[in-house]
Amino acid sequence: MTDIAVVGFAQAPNVAQTAGTTNGVEMLVPCFQQLYAELGITKSDIDFWCSGSSDYLAGRAFSFISAIDAIGAVPPINESHVEMDAAWALYEAWVKLMTGEVETALVYGFGKSSAGTLAKILAMQLDPYLVAPLWPDSLSIAGLQARAGIDAGKWDARAMAEVAVRNRANAHPLAQLSGNLDIEKLLQADYIADPLRAHDCAPVTDGASAIVLAAGDRARSLRENPAWISGIEHLIDSPNFGARDLTTAPSAYNAAVKASGGDLAGIELAELHAPFTHQELILSDWLPETATINPSGGTLVGNPMFSAGLERIGHAASRIFDGSAGRVLAHATSGPLLQQNLVAVMEGR
Repeated sequence: MTDIAVVGFAQAPNVAQTAGTTNGVEMLVPCFQQLYAELGITKSDIDFWCSGSSDYLAGRAFSFISAIDAIGAVPPINESHVEMDAAWALYEAWVKLMTGEVETALVYGFGKSSAGTLAKILAMQLDPYLVAPLWPDSLSIAGLQARAGIDAGKWDARAMAEVAVRNRANAHPLAQLSGNLDIEKLLQADYIADPLRAHDCAPVTDGASAIVLAAGDRARSLRENPAWISGIEHLIDSPNFGARDLTTAPSAYNAAVKASGGDLAGIELAELHAPFTHQELILSDWLPETATINPSGGTLVGNPMFSAGLERIGHAASRIFDGSAGRVLAHATSGPLLQQNLVAVMEGR
């Protein structure tokens, strides 16, 4: 089996609104330049390119084609795209590397969420016959999930607020939100979608990120401590809200079990793609108590659509790069209420 590793990660600042275009070029170019400089490569050293973005978010068809301006399309490149978070583009690139056709791949994702009304745009991902025509906004749907968990006794408002406090305090330098929060003041704030308050919800964020993957000896030549992908899996739950227990995410758990080879106890650190505080509680329930959760601050301090999942992989891999962790887990989600989940486990060797 081919050994494949994350060898580089860069991201644009998470911001509430960028003046750039919806094709992400202005955010992506600095990411690519950072990766070229850190790894000592040029675009000619990249054998395969794969991106994640959404035409719904950009408001036009084939918007990802415009993003290729950030690469430069001459000479021709070997390129692909997924209409999902770029974590799934990383999966496609991983498969491409596994075939042996290429040795290196650059994966990138971008989203300008500020270009529209995100909470309503996300209704487009719901059941197109029975649910989407009602245009339920994403905050209200998440509120239903949070209320189900509270009523079931699985978590409460204080536990949710504690998640927000910890993540804001851990926020990485390019995060949109950071700082120390007073939990008592948080619990006195007004609801925005009962039982969700503002601190329970990830902000609307513009952003982009990129990762370089490499195989075997090529990875070792590019990074002293590559983050070797020892397992990667993605699974889905039913899109029918009435067909599953919304207080759990079995596809995330099962993906984690498969990606870890059944050894979740050895996970030292996890980066979880949880846009709401109660979703972090759902996802962390099956991780060992000793594992550090979201040392970057997670998605609650910056949630660029179609890039946030890839950022979780990048932040987790960075802990292998700097030697602060030996075995890490990264999670990405897509669809409503943790419906689709991807988990990658990475190790230092």
